[in-house]
Amino acid sequence: MTQPSTSPDKPRVTTFDEFVQQVDYSLMDSLNADPDATTDGDDHRARQVFSGHFVPVTPTPIGQPEYVAHSHSLFHELGLSDKLAQDHKFTQLFSGDISAARAPMRNFGWATGYALSIYGTEYVRQCPFGTGNGYGDGRAISVFEGVFNGQRWEMQLKGGGPTPYCRGADGRAVLRSSVREFLAQEYMHALGVPTSRSLTLYVSKTDTVSRPWYSDHSNSFDPDIITENPVAISTRVAPSFLRVGQIELFARRARSHTHDNALEELRMIVMHLIAREYQDEIDPSLNFSDQVIELARLFRQRLSALVANWLRVGYCQGNFNSDNCAAGGFTLDYGPFGFCEVFDPEFQPWTGGGQHFSFFNQPTAAEANFHMFWTAIRPLLADDNEALERLDQIRRDFQEVMQDELHHIWAAKLGLAEFNLDLFKELVTLMRRSEVDYTMFFRELSHIPEDIAPLKKSFYAKTSPELDEKWQSWLSSWRDLVLAGDDLSTAADEMKRVNPKYAWREWLIVPAYRQATQGDYSLIKELQEVLSRPYDEQSKQIEEKYYRLRPQEYFNAGGVSHYSCSS
Repeated sequence: MTQPSTSPDKPRVTTFDEFVQQVDYSLMDSLNADPDATTDGDDHRARQVFSGHFVPVTPTPIGQPEYVAHSHSLFHELGLSDKLAQDHKFTQLFSGDISAARAPMRNFGWATGYALSIYGTEYVRQCPFGTGNGYGDGRAISVFEGVFNGQRWEMQLKGGGPTPYCRGADGRAVLRSSVREFLAQEYMHALGVPTSRSLTLYVSKTDTVSRPWYSDHSNSFDPDIITENPVAISTRVAPSFLRVGQIELFARRARSHTHDNALEELRMIVMHLIAREYQDEIDPSLNFSDQVIELARLFRQRLSALVANWLRVGYCQGNFNSDNCAAGGFTLDYGPFGFCEVFDPEFQPWTGGGQHFSFFNQPTAAEANFHMFWTAIRPLLADDNEALERLDQIRRDFQEVMQDELHHIWAAKLGLAEFNLDLFKELVTLMRRSEVDYTMFFRELSHIPEDIAPLKKSFYAKTSPELDEKWQSWLSSWRDLVLAGDDLSTAADEMKRVNPKYAWREWLIVPAYRQATQGDYSLIKELQEVLSRPYDEQSKQIEEKYYRLRPQEYFNAGGVSHYSCSS
């Protein structure tokens, strides 16, 4: 389990002028701009992009931005003063007004293109041009890249207005989805799951957009009304936003020889990926082929460990296409995501996702994305048969590596030194029959009870004497295995560090973004605090509010138990 990183004790950056001095545009300085792009970033209409690694583009400011929240922990890690979040120039920049930029910053940001693959199948038909040249950052615009405390970070506006990849949409994000993404990224970080991070969240006091959504108390599968939503901009932060789909795009261009420089642009983006995400692990003195092979091996390890961690904490990505798969091996793009409450291996919160992206299918989806990554980098080794065989072996071993990670995670959740398949299979059957709350069950199990009574706190279904007997038998077998390893106290402590107490519960998030539309951000701040310490025993008041089963009225509730990707 990845632990949240530490940070300096005192902020080193206290003014906007000091912040600006951290800028360092590695992407724009080392990669190719679209040769058909404007030089000033005034490039907001949907169009085809045929070459180049990025398009210079200016964000579109939101009207009368108001501060909603910022991540205190990320500010601390970056060495930023909390006061910056409400600084006028800082607010301007991160609410889409790049006129606040001053040297050495540039007065435009950038958007990137990518290819689309769904579960290992290449697609072009959703592109408005029917060519695949219109996929990319439709409303995500990076405005800053810099080095803070020796670590490179890219800062990207979500909802910053249209780009050439917007496919005719408005390029905006609504407050509802922005609150969800802002909170979820920091919650995942607190869980120890690799993820993009949240910097700031601002809402417009004047601008709204129409979106389909669910009426109050709706049980509809699809949205049943059109609502007016406040426009918001959240800023997400990561070492880079390079995606598997981006690498795919340049590989497709190279395979089809779309332009003379296509293969070279593929090589450039792969080398940039290594420099941005793997420079501490890949020796730059290695020859290029060896660097590519090492990249594939490291990405395979990161991706398999990431997805195993998703299962550990109950997270479901919902739409794990290759363009939503970060090439750095962390969680990216919190759109149609959700967390499993009532345990169901086929849990899928997004109405458009299907079973192929459901909870327990995520390892298979990850393999499909790794397959597209492997396919994309193979052209770089076309003249080296020995290197190709080594690369192909990395691909063939994906399932084994993924299985090892899953076994490790399940063993850790159960407090066992080794994974026990028979015990696990029986547990899954019992969990399904009893309709357990996923987070509460494993947290209660972490106390290593002698009988099933404490576990029933996590059951949604009433159990029969026969089922209780099966539970008791399983519990006894499991306890014997735990006792064969550490003493119970040590095992319990270790399990509590793996099994969080406080889960993301959509029915507790909904009131926060609803109140936010009325200008009340108090619940967002409360959730920030609770979700920043998911493994801790918190106050009795917090436990009564946040550590409980989902109320009946939220089952099959549109916008709570399921939702469209309407953001």
